[in-house]
Amino acid sequence: MGGDPQGTGGVRGRRLPVAYAAAARRSFRVTVAAGAGFYLLLYGFGSAVAATYALFAAVALAGLSHIPGTGRQRAAVVLPLLPVCWILITIGTYLSVRTWSAVLGMLIVGFALAFSAVGGPRPAGAAPGLQLMYILPSFPPYAPDTLDERLVGAAVGIVLLFLAETFLLPDPPTVPYRELAARAADTARGCAEALTAAPYAVDGPLVRAAGEAGTRLRPSQVPEAERPAGPGVRDRALSHTGLTTRTLLNRLTLLPPVPGPEPEQADLDVLRAVRDAARETADRLRGRTASVAAHTELRHARTALAVGPVADPSPALLRRHAAVLEAADAALAMSTAAGIAVAGRAGAAQAAPGRFWYARMRAPRLWWFRLSGHAARRSVLFQNAVRLSLALAAARLIAGEDTLPHGFWVLLATLTMTRTTVEETRSTVRVALIGTLAGALVAATLLAVVGTDIAVYAAALPPLMLVAFTLGPVKGVGWAQAMFTLVVALVFAQLAPATWQLAEFRLLDVLTGSAIGAVFGLLAWPRGAQAELRRSVAVLLRGAAEIVVATTTQIAAGGVRVPVLSAPGHRSLRTALILAESAYAQYQSEPKGRTASGGRDWQATLMVGHHTLWGADRLLVPAERIVAPPMGREPATAVTALGDRVAGRMLLVSARLDPGGDTPYAPIPLRDPTFAGFTAEPPGAPRLYYAAASWLDSLMTDLERIAATSDRTPPAPEAAPDAPRAPEAPNGPNAA
Repeated sequence: MGGDPQGTGGVRGRRLPVAYAAAARRSFRVTVAAGAGFYLLLYGFGSAVAATYALFAAVALAGLSHIPGTGRQRAAVVLPLLPVCWILITIGTYLSVRTWSAVLGMLIVGFALAFSAVGGPRPAGAAPGLQLMYILPSFPPYAPDTLDERLVGAAVGIVLLFLAETFLLPDPPTVPYRELAARAADTARGCAEALTAAPYAVDGPLVRAAGEAGTRLRPSQVPEAERPAGPGVRDRALSHTGLTTRTLLNRLTLLPPVPGPEPEQADLDVLRAVRDAARETADRLRGRTASVAAHTELRHARTALAVGPVADPSPALLRRHAAVLEAADAALAMSTAAGIAVAGRAGAAQAAPGRFWYARMRAPRLWWFRLSGHAARRSVLFQNAVRLSLALAAARLIAGEDTLPHGFWVLLATLTMTRTTVEETRSTVRVALIGTLAGALVAATLLAVVGTDIAVYAAALPPLMLVAFTLGPVKGVGWAQAMFTLVVALVFAQLAPATWQLAEFRLLDVLTGSAIGAVFGLLAWPRGAQAELRRSVAVLLRGAAEIVVATTTQIAAGGVRVPVLSAPGHRSLRTALILAESAYAQYQSEPKGRTASGGRDWQATLMVGHHTLWGADRLLVPAERIVAPPMGREPATAVTALGDRVAGRMLLVSARLDPGGDTPYAPIPLRDPTFAGFTAEPPGAPRLYYAAASWLDSLMTDLERIAATSDRTPPAPEAAPDAPRAPEAPNGPNAA
């Protein structure tokens, strides 16, 4: 810890590091909740069973679980879990009658709880603690007559934890995602304002502010508790708000220069409407207004620019108009998404059927889409659930057949040490065993010296818990296992007479559980999300390439355009995007080894998928039925050639990210200086041509960013990789 000036008069003090301060606050709350419930029920009511469940309920949901957020945010998650814990305890109690029934229950319950991570960070964080609430009663003795004591104990522990998280040592507040999006909308308003007055350009400070505002909306920069990752309407819409706001900022800062002394009036009208819509969006996100007047005005201004006459239809002016229309579309999408995020389905009146497919759906159907979208072999969340449930079932079988003393410690070790990659599991097990050995030696010494003097154990447990739950999260798994070994030794020494052999049993059980976790970490998808991320983004890029070719072909050919939920073929690309986003989310949580692809801009890869979908829908899905005339020969040839070039480069980048055994390693030349497609101005080219060219140019810019980082970090090719097929599920751009 470094010294910081404190107070006045030159007195210098030391400030507790942020990580230790946060861990200490949380440790104090769990110690108070677990200790109060344990001592009240054990010494006040004489119920060892209820005391055990009170302590482990609090420890499970506050120590073992990783529910993100402040204390009050966690409390809002913990209390509704009480009925779930009662159900798990009841099931575990009755299935413990036979080993085979307990194993089968562990397999099913373990998978269901692990797979609940599809619901976002909060269900994912609570899952380990809920697993423990089934594990604890699933071991002998089979005692359904004590079920009422078990349920009362769990209720006492959870209620005390709720009160402690709510009222004791509150955490510093975090900035909600809605406020981050509102601030980004304010920045977009400033950029649009600059574009409506001379010199009609966004200057350097505003460009930097826009970049910083967009970066703050990236999921990796947002605390887990604030990430809108749930399957509900509001979470999906809030995530959509962040994506569209980032898109608007990019469009405004990269707007082509005015091809003359000043913009056309229709151009200025759109930019002023964008400015007002951004202001209205920020106010709506802050709860200051429910008006949609600026949104309506922007829609009218956008239509006037899109279909109105052009005094001088020069290519430069048409390119400018295409870029302004893209900015207007992004602003309209931002405004619509913000309205849904604030008002839910009631705010879906302005929502288009394609991009906002989820806006009018009820929660059960959205949950079904989320679950079915991840019920696939290539989903890392599905892989994690299968791996963990098999490991826990095997651990329960071994612990039951071998009648290991305190066998639930075996499953607890398996639960806490099974990681998503074999490398991480190996390193975790090694450190955990060292920590457990150290803790066991200290516990054995303490038990041998103190003997059966319960008063010593009762007095030592609270301060030990306070230290254990402070150091464990900060110092790592070795310290956590060492300190937790001491904690459980002091707990069980108060429940029944204990000898130094209790520490020996603890070490044996942890060793067994760790070995089981290591075996299943090796057998079931041992490379975790790193390999799956490369496969999923490669599939994403191949699907995007198909959409690009199909879109430019339809643009050139013309034909009937009707408002539909989504253009044909887009649903499979959305599903591929879901799987890529979930793999990316897990990849961020895994340690990066020396050969990991940590230098690649995976975020840019995901944005290619989003931009492909949004651009294609914008070009092909109108608000009402129209008949688009075919392009002339030269514009049609130019736009299809440009689409083929972008699609081909997508395939090259795809092969580079997920190479086969004979894929050659060479830099990818994306923009050929001899290819003039992006700057081509074919005679008679309509507005639609320049809109498509602007979209394809932005896709190529994203590909350049990916290729630049790919060339710096060549991956190790795999032999004959299996090409994954995305399941069909109508999920949206933020569904992962």
